[in-house]
Amino acid sequence: MSNIITVNSIINNKSYQYVDTGEPMRGGMKDVYFSPDRSYVVALYRDAQDINAKERLKKIVTTYYDSFFNKVGGDYYKELYCWPTDVIEYNKKIGIICPVYAKNFFFQKGYAANELIKGKEKEGKWFASAKFRNKQFPLRLDDSELGNWLSYFQICVNISRGVKRLHAAGLAHSDLSYKNVLIDPVSKTAAIIDIDGLVVPGLFAPDVLGTADFIAPEVLATKHLPITDANRVLPSRLTDLHALAVMIYLYLFYRHPLKGGKVHDLDTEKDDLLSMGEKALFIEHPTDKSNRPKLNQVSPRELPWADSNKVPYTIAGPYLKVLFEQAFIDGLHKPINRPPAEMWEQALLKTTDLMQPCSNASCEQKWYVFDNSSKPKCPFCGTAHKGTLPVLDLYYQFKPGVWKPENHRLMVYHNQYLFQWHVNRDVVRNEKLTPAQKVPVGYFTFHNGKWVLVNQKLTSLKDLTEDKEIPIGTMLEITDGKKILLSKEEGGHIVVVTMANK
Repeated sequence: MSNIITVNSIINNKSYQYVDTGEPMRGGMKDVYFSPDRSYVVALYRDAQDINAKERLKKIVTTYYDSFFNKVGGDYYKELYCWPTDVIEYNKKIGIICPVYAKNFFFQKGYAANELIKGKEKEGKWFASAKFRNKQFPLRLDDSELGNWLSYFQICVNISRGVKRLHAAGLAHSDLSYKNVLIDPVSKTAAIIDIDGLVVPGLFAPDVLGTADFIAPEVLATKHLPITDANRVLPSRLTDLHALAVMIYLYLFYRHPLKGGKVHDLDTEKDDLLSMGEKALFIEHPTDKSNRPKLNQVSPRELPWADSNKVPYTIAGPYLKVLFEQAFIDGLHKPINRPPAEMWEQALLKTTDLMQPCSNASCEQKWYVFDNSSKPKCPFCGTAHKGTLPVLDLYYQFKPGVWKPENHRLMVYHNQYLFQWHVNRDVVRNEKLTPAQKVPVGYFTFHNGKWVLVNQKLTSLKDLTEDKEIPIGTMLEITDGKKILLSKEEGGHIVVVTMANK
């Protein structure tokens, strides 16, 4: 029998209700109940919370809530975080009020073979393992839930932005993992949850070390030390950056970057502690190959993804290659060298501009990153690109008459859009874009056997090679060696065209 329970805020005069069925959803630290209209949940901590914990929660739902959501970009972050909105007390137990996750973060179908997880939350773990997409695995996820390779790049952009914003506010999540991030490959969205454990350096210490597979090596290597020992490393912004890099790698390659074939100790527990902590080694380290996965020890359900020779991290393109090496080689044991979240965000976005749709309708990944070769092909199914492929390199004006490469390349495909952030370097593609800045200004299409750029909104588009203005509503043929001025305004780009696969 269900009871309606009323609880009161400890911050203001608000009251809330929840439905007590006697069987709450149990999280790691909290019992969770739905409100009668299922618009919010009441999450009660099972253990008593001390004064410090209460103050942290109060600060999260007041000061930090205001700074995150009542400023520019706030609407974007309301979609990205499941942020607590109030702190309540009931029967001497402290709890929080949180909005219910959006509908897209619950499985519509779940497994391909049955509906056992239909309606369950889409924790990231379902999408970070190769077996759940292997057709031979009985519990394979339905195709309708999986999205494609491009979906995960866009999901990782959202997660990177969420971490970037936390760090900009001086906060750390402390337990960033695929359990605390919900993702939906269909809508290409993410929701960062368990915000109530945020770390405020010097004010609120972490409650947990993190989640296995995402705990930074330095945290594991020093966890045997007393909590008061100056050498003990606790979760912080830098450990978040390790977890973020691991998560991105998992979502793109469906394998863990540190779990390879190297054995450090015959005791499984000790070996795991060493391989993820003090002796951690990137499985794709370019010079030390001792931790490469041993395929005779890998489940066939994990293939081909577990084979780093067949699906190397380099297929993610040049921008991410650099960051993976920075995170898992330079920064693995030197946390200060780890790439910040904003670098991941921008590298992921620039990589999406290098992506091509695979022409094989049966390709499961659907998209791949251009490998800078003259004869590109999909690394997943081996299908070669058909026809010419325009490659646009962006240049910016360093000083009058001097143009330098932007280190940003745009690959063209049929019916691809051109946006303001391609046209002008002063328009940054981030969560602060205005609705007007999100509107396409042109598009590319393959028309009558030729590649063309159709000008929809560009007021100063010019073919520099032909010295010809291209008015709005007309189109410009894209040919090898063509130089095009996208905008004469300050920050405007010139593009130089190279035709691949000629």
